[in-house]
Amino acid sequence: MILVLLALNFLLMILLPLLLGRWIARRRGASWGLFGVGALAFVLSQVAHLPFNWLVLQKWGWVDASRPVLYALFLGLSAGSFEGVARYLSFRFWAKEARSWGTGLMVGAGHGGIEAILLGVLGLINFTILLGLREGHFQGILASVPPDQLYLVDEQISALFGIPASMALLGAVERVFALLLHLSASLLVMQTFVHGQWRWLAAGILWHAAIDGVLVYVLLGWGAITAEFVLGGLSLISLGIIFALRQPEPVAAELEPLPELKPLKPIELSADSLERSKYSG
Repeated sequence: MILVLLALNFLLMILLPLLLGRWIARRRGASWGLFGVGALAFVLSQVAHLPFNWLVLQKWGWVDASRPVLYALFLGLSAGSFEGVARYLSFRFWAKEARSWGTGLMVGAGHGGIEAILLGVLGLINFTILLGLREGHFQGILASVPPDQLYLVDEQISALFGIPASMALLGAVERVFALLLHLSASLLVMQTFVHGQWRWLAAGILWHAAIDGVLVYVLLGWGAITAEFVLGGLSLISLGIIFALRQPEPVAAELEPLPELKPLKPIELSADSLERSKYSG
């Protein structure tokens, strides 16, 4: 049973963003290209975000978990700033047509969706490898592990397949909550261009930073399960933001009907006019 649930968990992490994108495309007419723009923005943000965090936390050691408030504040602002700027650039340069609720949702679905898809793919690969190792396969992988570290492989196998069935789908549930965050943050940043006001960019950055910072702080103090409940509560606020910014999609202007053509005056033919026409060329 646990094997089925774990496999379903990782498959849902991959499929849910695609199903969300399909729903937005059908209901709101947004193009899949906007999904790709959002996905690209997330990937580019991580190209800068992850090395920056490594420098500050690992190489320079300016911040660590021994000071949880500062640690949570740094990680929250770091994530919110890098991803918020990436969202801004995507709307500014690559998604200039995304100025409506549906198109903004599609960019957000791509931004959060690619994160869920990548985590799902990595999780599914890890699940497959650990399952094979548990069943006695992939001996070549075990041969490459130093003997004094084989216990780490056993610990990973026990940790993955020993979780309660009630928690097996937690990863997929968490991705649903995270998708709501990305949708709301993307819509907030999009308002920068809809209203021409920079405060919306600040709102998108700070909202993302607040959620990540709170989750890090709760995770350090009360553990992963409590953090998931907090994330669920914050996702309801994200949902409220999404619907608060909802607006009807722009309707193409109808063309005015062409004026009625007046009937042409009939030409009267006579013998004299026919005779003159012979020489008019």
